[in-house]
Amino acid sequence: MNLILLGPPGVGKGTQAKLLIEKFGIPQISTGDILRAAVKEQTPMGVEAKRYMDSGALVPDSVVIGIVEERLAQADCAPGFILDGFPRTVAQADALKGVLAGLKRGIDHVISLSVDSQELLTRLTGRRACAKCGAVYHVKFAPAKLEGICDACGGALFQREDDKEETIMKRLTVYEEQTAPLISYYRDASLLRSVNGLGTVDGVQAEILAQIQG
Repeated sequence: MNLILLGPPGVGKGTQAKLLIEKFGIPQISTGDILRAAVKEQTPMGVEAKRYMDSGALVPDSVVIGIVEERLAQADCAPGFILDGFPRTVAQADALKGVLAGLKRGIDHVISLSVDSQELLTRLTGRRACAKCGAVYHVKFAPAKLEGICDACGGALFQREDDKEETIMKRLTVYEEQTAPLISYYRDASLLRSVNGLGTVDGVQAEILAQIQG
């Protein structure tokens, strides 16, 4: 089962990916994770990526694609994989198609999770982290027993810069401009499976499974 997870920040891709990993016994491939791993292991593409990272430049698509190709060729991906956070653009999707063709593989399903922007803002802006132990809370969905105080260690809770409304709106704008066109791309390829991300974790998971196993 070769899957791609699409959706804006805060839609629940990470949570659903973990459940799919347990269900199908396949690895989740996050570009951030494999980029760091490739650099650490000094793979050919990892060495190339480090050159850009050390200079403060963005790692170009050609190198990111190469790192994804290295990862997909590993033995644990033989039964399948879940791509999370990649591809981000139509150009990357075209390149991925070429990589998979070279590996004599293809994408089975593209799961597009959607939640309206107001709900995303509520989910993301409500997050609070402990300055001491790093525990994460949510003012609405998982509040601390005492407002502003960590249940675990008594440290002060704060809002990360990434969780402030202005930052989130910028991230959502980038998503709409760059990644949302992938929905049309994969719909045209008859691979898109649209799932409403608004609901319980188990309910959303059941809908995903119904879409890909039905």
